[in-house]
Amino acid sequence: MSNTEKEDLRVIRTKEAIRKTFEDMLCEMDYDKISIKELSERARINRKTFYLHYSSLDDLLRELQNEMARDFIKRTQGLSRPHDMDKITREFFLTCEEGGRLYEKLTCSGSFHYISRRITNEIMSETWGADSRKAQTDPYIQNIIMTFVSQSTIEIYKQWVTDGRKIPLEDIIELTSRLICKGLEDLEKR
Repeated sequence: MSNTEKEDLRVIRTKEAIRKTFEDMLCEMDYDKISIKELSERARINRKTFYLHYSSLDDLLRELQNEMARDFIKRTQGLSRPHDMDKITREFFLTCEEGGRLYEKLTCSGSFHYISRRITNEIMSETWGADSRKAQTDPYIQNIIMTFVSQSTIEIYKQWVTDGRKIPLEDIIELTSRLICKGLEDLEKR
């Protein structure tokens, strides 16, 4: 093994240690309580080593957020927005649940409100279907629809988590889909 390969393995291991430690810390404390000093101590690296890989904790957080967004986008490829909102809603819940405690924290933490808004804006603008007809011709209508759908879904997910997941996963997915797709009108008919 050459020195370059050994070095690359060290870089990979160091980044993995930083990342794993950061994920663990996110799951146990608020983001604004995490310091580079403590993260470095827990990861058993020097602070300078952290800065060789990331310029700030925000950069590391953005990397996690981007991965979460890519996971969701990959799961919803081929689905048409807004027409397949029931399937997209299902995939949102399943993505969050399969992402475990980390995705839950990234979605639900009060510290991440601005983050979840940014992620959903990126997801919706990147994946909004070309066949969204009226919304496609009027960007202001599209913005309203995107805001309603994304923020309603996230807030329902947060409330479900806050309530201790008392409603079974399939039931909360169906309820959210009905609310998003048909609004209260559908609930009043039952």
